[in-house]
Amino acid sequence: MGRGAAAGALLVALVVLGAPPAAGAELSGVFQLMSKAECHFINGTEKVRYVERHIYNREQFLMFDSDVGHYVGFTPAGERWAKGWNSDPAIMEYQRGEVDRYCRYNYEGSRPFITERRVPPSVSISLVPPSSSQPGPGRLLCSVMDFYPAAIQVRWFQGQQELSEHVVATDVVPNGDWTYQLLVLLETPPRRGLTYSCQVEHVSLEQPLSRHWEMPPDAARSKMLTGIGGFVLGFVFLALGLGFYVRKKSS
Repeated sequence: MGRGAAAGALLVALVVLGAPPAAGAELSGVFQLMSKAECHFINGTEKVRYVERHIYNREQFLMFDSDVGHYVGFTPAGERWAKGWNSDPAIMEYQRGEVDRYCRYNYEGSRPFITERRVPPSVSISLVPPSSSQPGPGRLLCSVMDFYPAAIQVRWFQGQQELSEHVVATDVVPNGDWTYQLLVLLETPPRRGLTYSCQVEHVSLEQPLSRHWEMPPDAARSKMLTGIGGFVLGFVFLALGLGFYVRKKSS
């Protein structure tokens, strides 16, 4: 069955599932019919599965699965469709051929942009300011941005020790430009004098990418140490000056 015939069949189904109102009557609701074709690839095109779903008002009522080899209905209307289409040899021959005609054919054209595409992530660490619910020095956030494909692993380390607990991550979020982003929060407040690292592993990287972070010195303590150092240095210069003056006077 060609695409035009299939579209015609879907139009007929729309009339059957949600009959139009009588002349002059207004629509009392929304009726939506959608068809979706999927190709599932395992190890390239070694194993290919074609799935065609038919959905009415968000409910799947009919599906063709190449692994099953025929239509399956999930509602009374879907079962009637499945029975009628499964009994048509031309429709069955067409659907079973979609694995090669639709999936394998399009795979070769899309492979450079999908399976072979690699975009390395950019990684940064920032200190999230404390809030009323989480007082203290704040929390560390690792931002992993603009990478492809979506599979990625992000780990937090304190020195050489991995921090597997108190780590919260968002879902991998698509940016809309064929790249993804991920945020991973370390809920444990950072401590002064320790080094924290966010390590990212991705297929685009030859080796794991790490970013390091340390708590900056306390401003007041730094000023105090600077003042003490200045006082000591001034005292040393004063002592040297007095010694030089005494030696010169005695001579």
